[in-house]
Amino acid sequence: MPLTTRKNAWPTAVVADVLVVVVFAAVGRSNHHESAGAAGVWHTAWPFLLGTAIALALSAVTKADPLSLRTGIRVWLWTVVIGMVVRASLGEGIALSFIIVALIVLGALFLGWRLAFGWQRWRSRLRFLSR
Repeated sequence: MPLTTRKNAWPTAVVADVLVVVVFAAVGRSNHHESAGAAGVWHTAWPFLLGTAIALALSAVTKADPLSLRTGIRVWLWTVVIGMVVRASLGEGIALSFIIVALIVLGALFLGWRLAFGWQRWRSRLRFLSR
């Protein structure tokens, strides 16, 4: 069963978005020669995961398509804003360069997987119509 069916849309989006944040945190920690263990990745990821969870919950309440770019933009921006606010409130670093990198990387990842799935759905519809 394809991952992009209506039935699988929310589980697919939740898993993919969580993976986006975990990969972002793990790669960032690795690039800065910090511990890439589970505890270190969790320490970096949880504020952003909180933002992702809130954005996905708001999207579910508004019955938005979780695979759409519109939802991807919502998740991306809420993830960065909430993640940075939580980090700042805890005294963690939120240097301008970190904000810029987070915006670029998370934007590319949150929107990138949705574009890839959207392309696959679009191609499937074209094949169906051409039969």
